[in-house]
This record gives sequence, C-alpha cells and structure tokens, in this order.
Amino acid sequence: MAEIRVFPLSCVVQNYSWGKVGLESEVAKLVASGDPLVQIQPDQPYAELWMGTHPRGDALIRDNRIPQKTLGQWIADNPACLGAKVKDAFQGHLPFLFKVLSVNTALSVQAHPNKELAAKLHAQFPEHYPDANHKPEMAIALTPFEGMCGFRPVEEIVSFLQNVPELRALIGEVAAEQLERSGSDDPRGVSAALRVCFTRLMKSEKKFFVDQLNMLVKRISQEAAEGKDTSGSNGELLLRLHSQYPGDIGCFTIYFLNLVRLEPGEAMFLGANEPHAYLHGDCVEVMACSDNTVRAGLTPKFIDVLTLCEMLNYTPAPSSSKILPAVQSQLDPHVYLYDPPVPDFTIMRIEIPASIKLYLISAMDSASILLVIQGTAVGTSTAAASEMSLRRGSVLFISANESISLHLSSPDGMLLFRACCLL
Repeated sequence: MAEIRVFPLSCVVQNYSWGKVGLESEVAKLVASGDPLVQIQPDQPYAELWMGTHPRGDALIRDNRIPQKTLGQWIADNPACLGAKVKDAFQGHLPFLFKVLSVNTALSVQAHPNKELAAKLHAQFPEHYPDANHKPEMAIALTPFEGMCGFRPVEEIVSFLQNVPELRALIGEVAAEQLERSGSDDPRGVSAALRVCFTRLMKSEKKFFVDQLNMLVKRISQEAAEGKDTSGSNGELLLRLHSQYPGDIGCFTIYFLNLVRLEPGEAMFLGANEPHAYLHGDCVEVMACSDNTVRAGLTPKFIDVLTLCEMLNYTPAPSSSKILPAVQSQLDPHVYLYDPPVPDFTIMRIEIPASIKLYLISAMDSASILLVIQGTAVGTSTAAASEMSLRRGSVLFISANESISLHLSSPDGMLLFRACCLL
C-alpha cells in the first residue's frame, strides 16, 4: 500500500468564555457539519477551532490505517512531509497554527513580542511566556468582523483628548499638551509623546481610573438617552466594552487604537508589538506557533502593563493601513493569496464557481491545511488511501508536493481556505 500523505483531521475546540454560544458560533457550525456525531451544547461558548500541532490542541488523524494518533506525532515521524525548505527553516515543525475564531465579547488588549523580546521574556518569566518564538497573526473575516489594531492617527487621539475630559484627567495636562503640540514633521517626537500618554493611562491608579470611567459611562449614557450624538466620545463602543468588562482600564484604549471593520474576505495583519484586541465576529486566523501574549486590559488574565508599554510600536497610522489586501494568483484565477510580511505562513482563499465540476488543489513545496467553509466534493489523491468526502467543516492535511482532485457536487460552488508556508 502506498504511504498515506493526505488525510482528514478532527480538530480541537477551545471553549473560552468570550466565544459565541451554541450554533450562533461559526466554530460550532463548522464542527457540527464536519462531524454529524458531534453534539453542540446550546449554552456553551465555542470560541476557537485549532487546526495544527499545538500541544494544547494537536489535531487527531481521522484515518485508522495511520498508526500515529495525532498530526504532531505523524509530522515528527515524517518530517519530509513539510517540504525541504520548511523542514530546514523551522527545525522539522509545522510553522503555523490555523484557527477559526467566533468572537462574542472582546478579547484582551494585547501585543505579541518579536523574537528578541520573546527569548528574553521566556528566560525571565517562563510561567507567563511559555516559549521563545514571535507570534505574528493574520485574521480573515468570515462574517463582518471588528477589532482594534495599532495606534490611531494623532489628530484622532487629540480630538478625543479634547472631547473626553475623563480621559484627559487620567493622562494629565502636561502629557496631553505635549501630544497636541507634537508636529507631523517630527515622527520621533510624535511617537515619544504618544508613548508617554498611553503609559500614563495604563499606569493610572485603580481607584482614580475606575472613578473617571464611571463618570464617563454615566455622562455618555445620559447623552445617549437624550438622543445626543456620542460619537465624539466613541460612546457606543465605550458602553459596549464597559458592559462586558466593567471597571476595566482597557475601556479607555478605544481612544488610542484604531477600530478596524472587516467585511468577509478582508484581512488584517498583526505584526510584532502591534497593540490589538478582537471585538466581535467570526474569522479564520493563522499565526506562528507561539503562546506569547502580553496583556494589559479587557481580561481577567495576568496583565503585564510595564512590558506592554515598553514594547509597543507607537507609530500612528490610519485604520485602512491595517487591512492586508488579497492578491489574485497569476497561476489560478480561483485563488486569492494573503501573503503577510513574515515567512511563517500564507493563506489562500479558494473560490470555485458552480460551473466547475473538477478542480485541482495544486501541489506546493510546503505542507498545508485545507478547511472547507462552503460546498461539497469528493476528493481523490494518489497520496490518500481512499476517496475523501468533503463538506462544510472538513479539514485536510496535505503533505508537501501532493495534490488533490476535487469532484464538486454542490450547486453553489465551494469556498476553501488553505494555510501553508511559502518560503
């Protein structure tokens, strides 16, 4: 029997409290349709689906002819499946973790360290920073998706400082005026002033910021009840985050960070030291294999304000600059590439129209993971033991240099996402 190098996976669900509940969750819907035997609990959050080899969520192999139980074990025994370049560059490990996220309430305000800082944090505080790798991430919306990412243009922050007296009180007059005076002709001066303002906010005394936050919430609630426009104080988002995390300093970060809204198919790339927080919606996400997260608000978890304020990239930029465009492949018009400025991962969005009944998932010199979002097909491959039936929620591992023929059977075509590493 030929060696099996293409096979279906059964992936791990994480039930974090911020996830969408029951069948409201895209994660739950994908899992339920991918495996009809799974029972979805209507009151349980289904936050993340992990497709990869992470030790806290190593995917199970759904093929009993393969002796290894998990993808991580199989790759360890068959490292050539990664592709020659990937195997050498990433020491025989799959370099990415592929996920689906269903976000109901905000995730923490956080940033991920670069490699140099990750190594230092891991050496000093291994209980909080479990590895020495960087953790760039990319999110692609499946439904309308909202997140905060990167520092707003200075004029927007200054406008909030002038319209939100409670914010100005926390930052202090000296720091606020320094930011107001900083000119666009001096980017280093702007970044320095921004760092002082954000650090002043994040380090404010708990009692003081809770008092100011309560005053702000009370004022905006009254203005909203009177039918006034509260957009000058970012009122709608403030009330929403305060209802989720009352008394949390993270509520004030909305005045510093861009609000990014993605339509389905749009992507946002989060590089090292970029402050961000996902707020609501469903997305596919891919990241480097790491658990290093520096948090500072909107969370009950360990927060490390000092490290966060030190490490952040204080370069202001408009929210439009955070959106990573997909580029149509020159080799295949049905493939759109999301290729971020890091080597660890790339995602392909594959849209097969209903008119096509036979489609080739092409071979590449990298292992990849394929997720079906929409449509049905039967997949055949010389590297698979038998035909594979693919439907919404199916996940396949494809070794490097292997291809799959899809025989489509759905009247409305297919939508697939494929995570890989293009070195």
